Amino acid sequence: MGMTPLNIAIMVIYFVVLSGMGWYFARRQKGTEDYFRAQGRIPWWAAGLSLVGTGLSAITYMGVPAKSYMTDWGMFLLNFGTFWIAPLIIWFYIPTFRRMNLTSVYEYLEKRFNLAARLFGSAFFMIFQLGRMAIVLFLPSLALAAATDINIYFCIVIMGVVSLVYTFVGGIEAVIWTDVLQVIILMGGALFALGYMIFQTPDGVSGLIATGIADNKFHMVDSSFNFVNPTIWVILLSSVFTYLTTYSADQTMVQRYFVTKDEKDAVRGVWTNAIIAIPTTLIFFLMGTALYVFYKYNPDRLVGVPADNDAIFPWFIVKELPDGISGLLIVGIFAASMSSLSSSMNSISSAWTVDFHERLFHGRKETKLKLAKAVTLLSGTAGIALALLMATWNVNSLWDEYNRLIGLAISSLGGLFFLGVMTKRANAHGALIGVAVSIVVQWYIGKNELVHLLLYSTTGFVSCVVAGYLASFLFAKKESYSDESQDN
Repeated sequence: MGMTPLNIAIMVIYFVVLSGMGWYFARRQKGTEDYFRAQGRIPWWAAGLSLVGTGLSAITYMGVPAKSYMTDWGMFLLNFGTFWIAPLIIWFYIPTFRRMNLTSVYEYLEKRFNLAARLFGSAFFMIFQLGRMAIVLFLPSLALAAATDINIYFCIVIMGVVSLVYTFVGGIEAVIWTDVLQVIILMGGALFALGYMIFQTPDGVSGLIATGIADNKFHMVDSSFNFVNPTIWVILLSSVFTYLTTYSADQTMVQRYFVTKDEKDAVRGVWTNAIIAIPTTLIFFLMGTALYVFYKYNPDRLVGVPADNDAIFPWFIVKELPDGISGLLIVGIFAASMSSLSSSMNSISSAWTVDFHERLFHGRKETKLKLAKAVTLLSGTAGIALALLMATWNVNSLWDEYNRLIGLAISSLGGLFFLGVMTKRANAHGALIGVAVSIVVQWYIGKNELVHLLLYSTTGFVSCVVAGYLASFLFAKKESYSDESQDN
């Protein structure tokens, strides 16, 4: 299923177009300022759509409908964190970062704290992104392989290699403009699939809503006061701290604040992303409910469905949609993965080139672009290799594993940036102690599963901020902070 000649042709054309975009934007490159920041040539709406594409991987594209299909809308408010934290990012973080004319966001940590904080943040980010790349490659490939006749190793390699080609050649400009194309494709595909399911449902929209209500599929709020189950309190806390960390401490996202011509356009880009998050979330959860209703009325079409429920959307695509249309939807899944992959490759390259090579080794300016491309090649290759290794492992849920990775791996970094931007009291020694405490806390909580996995982002962030702020009092006389770039 899935790999008909027409569908193969659509996929080939898509991959050729992406590679061509990389070569097109390569013509503008004169140095790393172009490769990492596009010389401020990116319009605000493209930066905003790129934020959408970077954050909206195939894990969301397939995992959210699968979650809604299997359960209900209990996770619906989670993605609203993008909208809730936007004012904080716009009022405090973007002005601070733009004023310092950064290329890597981890440069800020040295200006605010010290070199050790910068190197830790940058190294921690790169390690996290390698793992994220592997997961973003492996999990969607696993679901596609379960629902189609596409080999899992082929999925991993083709997505990884094509993303690597246009990112290696075209730099951040190619990454952002391919993101724009990919967001259009994946959202168009999602809307078409949703419309098709509604058309196939008895009584259309009213039938979908009536069946969903009758079977409690729209249930959204569990108000019981505990932190082990995904209650409303867990969802709200997680939505704030997960997205605050992502949009303040993750180079893949923060890099979009640096590619526009001025701060005003950067703000517009963030608002574009935040506003789009609301209808996007609605569409993906509604797709899951529509899948449930469709198969409730057509149970015979579930015969042979893979045991892996994350494959339910790909299964629908290849079993129910016409030839050609199914190819476009499969391309949408590839697009969702590749937009995240390309951002990770370019941001790893910027972090290594700026934070390590340029800062520690004082590399020559004329060799920096070659180095940046070499690091892009190495990081992409490493991500593909790790994904191929993961193909031999056993992983349950796309959505759960992705949130576990974010919460456990990077939340302390979000706390470190919060200490820098939002407080004057925090100093280098105290902040690094806060990070150390946060890592220990995360290890203990993860090992003993004391809270729901969605709360890992909260526990890591809060423990870093509290411990770092209190520890700073112990070193108040040894360190002074007089960075005029801080107004708060």
